[in-house]
Amino acid sequence: MLSRKASFNTHGQDSSYFLGWQEYQKNPYHHLHNPHGIIQMGLAENQLSFDLLESWLEQNPDAAAFKRNGESIFRELALFQDYHGLPDFKKAMVEFMAQIRGNRVYFDPNKLVLTAGATSANETLIFCLADPGDAFLLPTPYYPGFDRDLKWRTGITKPALEEAYRLAQKHSHKVKGVLVTNPSNPLGTTLTREDLDLLVRFINKKGIHLISDEIYAGTVFSSPGFISAVEVLMDRKWANSKVCERVHIVYSLSKDLGLSGFRVGAIYTNDKIVVEAATKMSSFGLVSSQTQYLLSDMLADEKFTNDYILNNRKRLKRRYEMLISGLKNAGISCLKSSAGLFCWVDMRHLLKARTFEAEIELWKKFLYQVRLNISPGSSCHCAEPGWFRVCFANMSEETLILAMRRVKDFVDSINGKTCHQWVDRSYHRRSLAKWVFRLSFEDREPEER
Repeated sequence: MLSRKASFNTHGQDSSYFLGWQEYQKNPYHHLHNPHGIIQMGLAENQLSFDLLESWLEQNPDAAAFKRNGESIFRELALFQDYHGLPDFKKAMVEFMAQIRGNRVYFDPNKLVLTAGATSANETLIFCLADPGDAFLLPTPYYPGFDRDLKWRTGITKPALEEAYRLAQKHSHKVKGVLVTNPSNPLGTTLTREDLDLLVRFINKKGIHLISDEIYAGTVFSSPGFISAVEVLMDRKWANSKVCERVHIVYSLSKDLGLSGFRVGAIYTNDKIVVEAATKMSSFGLVSSQTQYLLSDMLADEKFTNDYILNNRKRLKRRYEMLISGLKNAGISCLKSSAGLFCWVDMRHLLKARTFEAEIELWKKFLYQVRLNISPGSSCHCAEPGWFRVCFANMSEETLILAMRRVKDFVDSINGKTCHQWVDRSYHRRSLAKWVFRLSFEDREPEER
């Protein structure tokens, strides 16, 4: 009696990525009330710079109190607002997006569509670009939530450039575009100008779309820096070409400002039809007028945003280095990265066998014995077992130190006993930072999962 969406099990909630969250919620760590609980290292939240945001709020009480020039505008904000968004907020938003990108690019507020977070932005954009059964190509490993955000509700399959395109067609999927996250989640790496140039030329040749999810654009804390797909279009003098209309940017304030609870996302596109259609669809996931008013004042404060971006990057780099150092002390290495709120951690040498079953077994030990929730690479559709995404920006320094102590104790307890040294240490790590296009997880044979 239910719809196929309600009964079809493709949401991904049974993935180890989400199951780890569920176990954490049953036994969450607290330094006083539950010191032996599970530490959440599977959630990419940025809690490192809340003090900077709180300081701004204290110094700008009118914005938080919904006042303009000392007069309350509560009633104005409480009434229904046009779903095109508040003009002041859209202007402040595009200026902040340009600022994060070093002001090397310009964004037109009229080409911005506001959504309730990046999840809503991705889904709305997919609805505009594709029909159920169409395919988008993704490089793996990729963010596990895409299985939920895109496929479950829109019916999009995701065969993961030339071979992926061919395989998708072989499976009778009409390829509508390529979807990338830049900086990468879960790798924490950034695409080079050559990578992006190749992508734009590819989608131009095939007549398909490119969606660049740039939600982590402001988290780059070391070189190489971040290059937006928009910047590549400008470099190649494609800013006013037809291919420009097929490149779409997704952004959010959830990671750079840590405001995931505010639900502020955006689509930026040069396609007028997509702008119009997405704006209409945004009525299903609006950003509240109160949120827009508050953040328009905050983002328009250029001195504050400059200081915030600088200090937030310094804090991210320090926390990244703490994690790297702690893992190294336990004999664990990571893929070198320069962005994001996480590291791509190499635990292949801790596996009992070179299988995904062994990876899940190790993940369960971390979850139930070490009491750390980390994300196994298989949940990110990684092609090789033994890699894990470990987040570092959603906790205090003291909690991170404790987590590293737990890891060290665990590795010491199994070193020389159950550890099998089958790993080829000459593994070419740079290959993971490059493009690995795979068919979606659901399309693999059982033994590959």
